[in-house]
Amino acid sequence: MNRLLTSLADVVGPSHVLVDPELTASYETDWTGRFTGRAPAVVRPGSAGEVAAVMALLHEAGRAVVPQGGNTGLVGGGVPLHGEVVVSLRRLDAIDEVDVAAGQVTVGAGATAAAVDDAAARVGLAFGVDLAARQSATVGGMVATNAGGLRMLRYGGMRAQTAGVEAVLADGRVVSHLGGLTKDNTGYDLAGLLAGSEGTLAVVTRVRLRLVPRLAHRTTGLLAFADPDAALEALVGLRRRLPDLLEAAELFLADGLRLVCGHLGIPPPFGRLDPVYLLVEGAGVSDPTEELAAAVIEVVGDRAPAGAVEAEPAGRARLWRYREAHTEAINAAGVPVKLDVTLPAGELAGFLADAPAAVGRVAPAARCVLFGHAGDGNVHVNVLGVHEPGPRPGTEAAAVEDAVLRLVAGRGGSISSEHGIGTAKRPWLHLNRSPAEIDVFRAIKRALDPDGILNPHVLLPERDARTGELG
Repeated sequence: MNRLLTSLADVVGPSHVLVDPELTASYETDWTGRFTGRAPAVVRPGSAGEVAAVMALLHEAGRAVVPQGGNTGLVGGGVPLHGEVVVSLRRLDAIDEVDVAAGQVTVGAGATAAAVDDAAARVGLAFGVDLAARQSATVGGMVATNAGGLRMLRYGGMRAQTAGVEAVLADGRVVSHLGGLTKDNTGYDLAGLLAGSEGTLAVVTRVRLRLVPRLAHRTTGLLAFADPDAALEALVGLRRRLPDLLEAAELFLADGLRLVCGHLGIPPPFGRLDPVYLLVEGAGVSDPTEELAAAVIEVVGDRAPAGAVEAEPAGRARLWRYREAHTEAINAAGVPVKLDVTLPAGELAGFLADAPAAVGRVAPAARCVLFGHAGDGNVHVNVLGVHEPGPRPGTEAAAVEDAVLRLVAGRGGSISSEHGIGTAKRPWLHLNRSPAEIDVFRAIKRALDPDGILNPHVLLPERDARTGELG
């Protein structure tokens, strides 16, 4: 290992090969605090060429690797749980000049979502994916998990934004296709394949991103409802009424808002806690306030006992704070079991009603906090008060995960919406993917990483050594 560390230092510089536990600690624990490992080294290359040289050395040494971006994942997919070497891409943060004619930009894997959007803003464009962790989440990690975020309703997720990719294979070879042509039928779509691959196929180093028009005017509305059915019925009407205006539709409940208000020391909207809240935002080239307000009156009517519409930035930020502060308020209350899932539109209200009871049957003292992106059926399930919230099998946390994910699959949903499978959800992949599909996944993995050194303990489920069954 000492010889390997010396060789790695020759490539990236001694200051970018970290072995001191005090320096590696921030790379070894995920965003939730549930998943923690120990890396023999954290290597921080500064270019695609350095990534290629690093991977060639690690491949020759047979060392397993975890590629890591901003480390904002929630499923243990980007931390060294089995003693892997961490290859951090944060230094690859260069952003090229925006190609205004194409509406695209090429960026390094370590560029944050906020930095990309800032660069696009300077020429009147925007990055179509936005999320609460925008200051930390990196483009490479967002591609690896096919992140969606707050504007999925209008623009789609990272796969839809990715027009080209540069990546380093396990053995150090570089594949690069960054032209960004709208029509390019010259073979397999490697960018589409790597989106959602969770670092198991290659290390993404640069991405060609599609940008969207920067809409100058925004209006945000917050509506209170008596139950999820009423809120979701109102959303269906608003989407029909405002097909070209609606950009975000977020849902949260009284339990989560109570945590937020207590954490921030602010009063609830409308001076009370209502059972369900729907936050919607419209954006356009002209002021959408009157159109959004008229749609709310026409579509929602008396179904919402209270509501507010804000067009000024300060007012909009105040309404958004109720939604975006959920994660920090939950984390301040304890170490949660976090599960991001997707439900079909017709099953979403039923899931919101059934999930707390399903959790309560296996963890009676637990507290279930639900919120998410109502426009695409994505629910963030957060469970506080779980005994032994770590990822070990046989714990109360594992029972909670099993109960929630089986409930999701039983209602025709996906066990992972935007953070991937990682380590946390490997035992349940079979709920959404058939044995034939999983075999195809394994074949693709073998083709691109025959020695299995890239993130070998995520996504694909283990096989029981005795029975051969997936688990």
